[in-house]
Amino acid sequence: MSKTGHLDEEKVLPSAHKESRDVEEQQDIKVDVHTGLYDGVQRNMKQRHIQMIAIAGTLGTGLFLGSGKAIAHAGPAGALLAYIHVGTISYCMLMSLGEMICYMPISGGYIHLAERFVDPAVGFALGWVQWYGGVVSLPTEIISATLVIGFWDTPMPTAHLVALITLLSVFCAAINFLGVRWFGESEFIFAMIKIMLVVGCVVGGLVIDLGGGPHGDRIGFRYWEHPGAFAPYISTGNAGRFAGWFTTLLQAAYSYSGMENLAMTAAEVENPRRSLAQAVRRVFYRIMLFYVCGILVVGMLVPFNDLHLLQSTGTAADSPFVLAMTRAGVKVLPSIINAGVLTSAFSAGSSGLYGTSRKLYGMALRGQAPRIFATTTPGGLPMVSLAFSSVFLVLAYMAVNKGSSTALNWLTNLTTIRAFASWGIISWVYIRFHAGLKAQGIDRTRFVYWSRLQPWAAYWSLFWSIVIVVFNGFRVFVHGQWSTTDFIIAYVNLPIGAVLYIAYKLIRKTRMVDLEKMDFYSNVPPPDVDSNEAENGREGVIGGEFRGGCFE
Repeated sequence: MSKTGHLDEEKVLPSAHKESRDVEEQQDIKVDVHTGLYDGVQRNMKQRHIQMIAIAGTLGTGLFLGSGKAIAHAGPAGALLAYIHVGTISYCMLMSLGEMICYMPISGGYIHLAERFVDPAVGFALGWVQWYGGVVSLPTEIISATLVIGFWDTPMPTAHLVALITLLSVFCAAINFLGVRWFGESEFIFAMIKIMLVVGCVVGGLVIDLGGGPHGDRIGFRYWEHPGAFAPYISTGNAGRFAGWFTTLLQAAYSYSGMENLAMTAAEVENPRRSLAQAVRRVFYRIMLFYVCGILVVGMLVPFNDLHLLQSTGTAADSPFVLAMTRAGVKVLPSIINAGVLTSAFSAGSSGLYGTSRKLYGMALRGQAPRIFATTTPGGLPMVSLAFSSVFLVLAYMAVNKGSSTALNWLTNLTTIRAFASWGIISWVYIRFHAGLKAQGIDRTRFVYWSRLQPWAAYWSLFWSIVIVVFNGFRVFVHGQWSTTDFIIAYVNLPIGAVLYIAYKLIRKTRMVDLEKMDFYSNVPPPDVDSNEAENGREGVIGGEFRGGCFE
């Protein structure tokens, strides 16, 4: 470290950055050192965009619709504890990812980090499992949006269904083809709608609970006493209550999934290190606050033994907020909630298309997908990757045929565990990253983002991610609950990932990356990529002014 308190560039910066800071030499950093391909994406996103992209991708139907099933399976206290517990897991994962991606804000996100710090075969398997899971999920989000619209158009004629699928698919693709700035603005708007809806539901729910509804009935914590705070599931007694809590743990993990996609924006956001660090610090608390407050209010409004909590129409009729407020005499809410769910479904499709196209682009850039997918337009849009990923939107037309729709839903269910698996791999990658920094004598406390809880936070998220992946299908092993279909859905991605990993490892003869040989330098953007910080005279600092700690 230099006497001025800045990082010693001989220690932490690539040699290409030591001699000159002119634009031409900085552009060389964008040429991948292994494939020679040029990373053509451009930094056109604002910091406010990436915060809202993370919120829009995480806050959605899991709260508006899925919270009812959480209460039914675990009871109000069990569901609340499950969401808080998963919140700690996701926070530890996000801290791990944030530190790595703030140091190395380049294309490929956590897929490239796995390749660089663990094993190229791990990055290959993770990337392709994530990509195929993403493109299979795309048409389902479009179908979900049409179901939501069906709330106002029942029964929906086939012609209306086809027209809606076409319109939504074209709109979803168009937002992405217009470029990241338009995509960022659309996600910003969708996220604001969701936030206002959640705040409205929570505040409205509290008013109803305290007796402010048309009927004047004060509920309080009545339902925590009868039928109770914890619900039994599958079995009775403490075993049943534990099963209910664990089942809701899986539901909560699915609700929180999506925060990791923040890493996919790293190569396209302005002032990336500062912007990503701020997003990581702020996004989690907002999301957890929304979920915890939402689950708490739902648990006060509806008893866990209400049969309406387990209905599944895909519309606002499933929402426990709608159920409670309709009974309280508030009639206008269902359509408002339904409109919010519609934006959630469409936003999930739009952000899913963005994420899958960038994953494919990042793999192509590193030689793990055909080179043509690394092509970008002069404006920085990965056109070929985006176009190829968009093709899978046509699978939404399978909804017109009931048999095909069932097959599509089955395929989509196969991919749900991929988010949980990615949490575990991100945590594992961070543990390796942390050990590599230590082995090479690099002081991580001088990074723009770091946490005093590491590496123990990464071990916590790794442990629970493994538990979630291994036991996500536990129900089929309970006596009398066996289902071959459910078993396949729960575990088929494990052998698929293993086959991809082993095949790539045997063909390319890759090895686990040695700690002393980990590459912390190649293609890492220079300090002045955070232009505003450089203008303030702090260009010698990675990511600008150094700030450490966990709870800033």
